[in-house]
Amino acid sequence: MTLDNKKQIITVDLHNMVKEQAKRYLEQLLNSISINVKEVHIIHGYHSGTTLQNMIQKCLKHPRIKQKIKSFNQGVTILYLK
Repeated sequence: MTLDNKKQIITVDLHNMVKEQAKRYLEQLLNSISINVKEVHIIHGYHSGTTLQNMIQKCLKHPRIKQKIKSFNQGVTILYLK
């Protein structure tokens, strides 16, 4: 996980995680990050399948998530937070 302090953006790489592990990690992250963070860029990849991408875009729910955006890079999803 990396944090861009100027823009308050967190980048998370989920490579090598299975679906349930990634979901639990993201839920814990969203519960613990600062209210000042407004974007989370999630690198999930897509060459090895779309399980993580589908979980994030269709199943991941959290009160802080305002919007989910598919990036121009198919291996990245951006979460805009409240």
